[in-house]
Amino acid sequence: MYNNGYNSPLIFALDKLRDKLHYKTFVFDDTSTGSYIVVLIHNPMRQLSFARVGAHKWTWQPPYDIYDDCTYKNDILYAVTGTGEIHAFDLSGPVVTMKMITGTSECISAGSAYIVQDPWGDLLLICRIFEDYDLEPDHGAPVFWKTGNFNMYGVDVVASKLKEINWLSDLVLFLGHNQSSCLNAKEYPDLKANHVYFTDDSFFWTRGMKNNHNDMGILNLDDNSKEELVASQRCSNFPAPIWVTPDLEKMNVASPGD
Repeated sequence: MYNNGYNSPLIFALDKLRDKLHYKTFVFDDTSTGSYIVVLIHNPMRQLSFARVGAHKWTWQPPYDIYDDCTYKNDILYAVTGTGEIHAFDLSGPVVTMKMITGTSECISAGSAYIVQDPWGDLLLICRIFEDYDLEPDHGAPVFWKTGNFNMYGVDVVASKLKEINWLSDLVLFLGHNQSSCLNAKEYPDLKANHVYFTDDSFFWTRGMKNNHNDMGILNLDDNSKEELVASQRCSNFPAPIWVTPDLEKMNVASPGD
């Protein structure tokens, strides 16, 4: 693994390498094969690689980096950078092509960006904005960053435009160090409509800062009020909290001959 300057290599044991290398992992239905595709956002510099079931190696996607999130739809991998750019990678052919859907977004001031599909398959760009952001807090201070609100946009892929939205009606967002989800509260009555359930997904989790606090909670988009998700003393400091861990053993993947 190379450091951020791409100059000299750094050597880690395997049990330490994963902490430094992996940022986010995604498992998507692969519509072209009826199987699955795994996508990694990884270091150095939060780049993209993917592999289909049965592949013998990862396919790396140069030259862009600093990706925050991605989603997959109809053979297209949509990825959003930390500056709000949305890139579309066409994975349907033998050669991967990339198209820029939108450029740098004004919604990114400090925080993370997410690209998520609503229940009808439309794309949303979600921007987490921090109200407290201090990379060098006073000694003993418990907070490096704290989520203040979320800016939200509908993505028009054809016109390459964003349309700001202020509320989600019956929808619910799950955001964090996991595969972003948008659910309909009518189908899940225990969930709160027009709310964002969020966990901490700072890239510092991949830099070995295991004693960070957990920035997590539930935000009401009606009035930006927040409530505690779980008592902080009950949370492990590492690894980073996620919403769902896929049980790969229960995924029935058909063999090529089936």
